Amino acid sequence: MKNRIVVEFVVVCAVACQEDPQGSTRPSSETTDSAGIEIVENARPPDGSRLGWRIGPEPVVSIGEVEGDDPYLLYAVQDAMMLSDGRIAVANSGTSEVRVFNASGIHMSTWGGQGEGPGEFSWLRTIEPWSGDSIAAWYGPRRDISVLDAEGNFGRGFTLETNDDDRHSWALTPRSTTRDGWIMAWHDPHLLDTVGVEIRDADGRFRSSLGVYPGQEMAVVGGRMMDAILFSVSLPQETWGDLFVIGPTNRYEIKAFARDGTLARIVRRGHEPRPVTPAHIDAYVEESISSYPDDWTESQIQAYQAEQRQRYRSAPVVEHFPAFASLMADALDHLWVEEYEFPGEERPGVLWTVFDPEGRVLGLVEIPKELEVYEIGEDYILGRVRDELSVEYVQVWPLERSGR
Repeated sequence: MKNRIVVEFVVVCAVACQEDPQGSTRPSSETTDSAGIEIVENARPPDGSRLGWRIGPEPVVSIGEVEGDDPYLLYAVQDAMMLSDGRIAVANSGTSEVRVFNASGIHMSTWGGQGEGPGEFSWLRTIEPWSGDSIAAWYGPRRDISVLDAEGNFGRGFTLETNDDDRHSWALTPRSTTRDGWIMAWHDPHLLDTVGVEIRDADGRFRSSLGVYPGQEMAVVGGRMMDAILFSVSLPQETWGDLFVIGPTNRYEIKAFARDGTLARIVRRGHEPRPVTPAHIDAYVEESISSYPDDWTESQIQAYQAEQRQRYRSAPVVEHFPAFASLMADALDHLWVEEYEFPGEERPGVLWTVFDPEGRVLGLVEIPKELEVYEIGEDYILGRVRDELSVEYVQVWPLERSGR
């Protein structure tokens, strides 16, 4: 296997924790009920503490090569998942293919490809587990969905049904699925000022609304549109067992909804808002302008960097950093919440707070910094890394949960 990243994370428990009935320790939490809504308040795990789970010391599978046969030359990987028999399905969006590898990382088959026919994709976006050991693939500008069986055979295709009460249905995009095929969808935040989040059934029919939220905060600087206001609020979403989770990052509060759209649970964790400083902005800008074409001359590089520094430093900036970065549920229905990384403050890995299936915080886990996580299984973490040449690798890292 090539380009392995060798890191070991051995984690120890917090000091300011409480004993649970199994004899392990966890940060304190309190659950209350308000009008049928469960509210779980959690203390933040102490700085420097780690949950007693082990990741590493290196990936057990690494798929991808600098040179080799086509299936191993990955390009624009957007997602990956492990099938029930241990095979690894990779959404290679650069070729609109689902490439399937065995548990050792050997290529077995390729599904789909660029096209408009059954089982083909016009710009493959991502793949998700589907009921009956099948997978669902999102693709195309129309947000089409195809369902494939475990051997890649095309089963059926559909799009999200138009909602007559929503004039922005054209901007609706699938986000994630439950294990039995219900879909969480939202309006593309780059296209609209406000974002609606909806629940759709396995045929794409509208079932309930989870509310309307602000879209991506944009700014016009020097007559040109910025990608987004620096460090602005985002809207992570995830399915969590049978619940649908939304967590605007302006505060550390995660709301979980039932299928009928009613609010079922609120999970909070202690958080101290962190102000954005000029040093943070400088670090972010310098990192953002450090990449440019290899064939540029020195004068081109200098002109580009000067222009971008001026552009970024003229842009509006939020007062405080987001409370967290992203959400993900694992195979055992634990909820993982990624800590926000502050520019210029390097860590060896990325911190995640892990909550149990009831929303009680268990502790902090540190994941290799280079790993973009796609899936967390019972005993593995699946994701993508890039090397210094931007070559992509899909890797499986072992996860050992203590006390099992």
